Amino acid sequence: MTPSPADDLGISTDLSYVFLLFLLFVIPRYLQRFRLPSAITSLVLGVAAGYLGLFQGDSTITLLATFGIVALFLFAGLEIDFEALRPNARVLAQHVVIAVVTIAAVTLGGAKVFALDLRPASLLALALLTPSAGFILASLDGFGLTPAEQLWISSKAIAAELMALAVLFIALQTTSVAQFGVSVVALGALVLVIPQLFRIFAARIAPFAPRSEFAFLLMIAVVCAYATRKLGVYYLVGAFIVGVAAQRFRERLPAISSERMLHAVEAFASVFAPFYFFQAGLHIRPQDLGLPALLIGAGLLLVLLALRLGLIVAHRRFAIGEAPDHAARVGVALMPTLVFALVIGDILREQFAVS
Repeated sequence: MTPSPADDLGISTDLSYVFLLFLLFVIPRYLQRFRLPSAITSLVLGVAAGYLGLFQGDSTITLLATFGIVALFLFAGLEIDFEALRPNARVLAQHVVIAVVTIAAVTLGGAKVFALDLRPASLLALALLTPSAGFILASLDGFGLTPAEQLWISSKAIAAELMALAVLFIALQTTSVAQFGVSVVALGALVLVIPQLFRIFAARIAPFAPRSEFAFLLMIAVVCAYATRKLGVYYLVGAFIVGVAAQRFRERLPAISSERMLHAVEAFASVFAPFYFFQAGLHIRPQDLGLPALLIGAGLLLVLLALRLGLIVAHRRFAIGEAPDHAARVGVALMPTLVFALVIGDILREQFAVS
């Protein structure tokens, strides 16, 4: 039976969830007035609850957290507009090449410094360097940026995340040639099946079930997320693929990737994403926050933030002649890695037993 927080709080289980809803939906929003991201507040609340022994192993929190991570990556996939990316393809390709070289360098450095094999070291590099596109896209309106800057940020974040998902898949599935081959075939089959499901829905269901597009899109995203989880590449890959497929299918079923749908998915993510960050906080143990860990984290923060920001500013100066102050605005907005870092942190702990 799932442990109940009521055992520790001395109140009913239902009331404990109501109290948690208040904590996750009111306190983070209130603290946003101090420019503190709600994801950070939800994470800290999870750490506090874990320290008190509350909601540990709670299946309800796990389900709600899964909806949150699925919605974040579904939203990121829906935001991809390949036609909009095409005019900046050359600069984006250079950006991806720089990201790959940086990841390779940090992988080798992490393997040497932390005595890791190349596979977990490559995942560590992804966690430290990959901008979390869903988180960044959902936060763009609060950055005070121009439309052109927002386009660059979304394009770069999406390009980097596409590359990171490919590296994540390779790193997790290269334990053997046979496993890698089976996984590639399974993922390829999923990519081929999803558009067929959209076609069936558009022809057989949508005409007779008005305004059912959101429910269908979410259902497919959750099912595919669980499918890729079974493949060993976590929920985010399946949800992201569904978002990209829906975007590519916009001509046959415009409602599935319309602005209204984007806002609906974003609103859904804003409801359930706090549970993901809260659950991630529950998994952070007191020993994870010891002095050695904090010193390592602070060192990585200072070095890698400076490295990433410097590379973006230098590249934009060289590629498009942009002034350093404008390039820095784009670079700073691309710094958050929270979602990808939390996901990969779980993978490193569960599959590679990394401390």
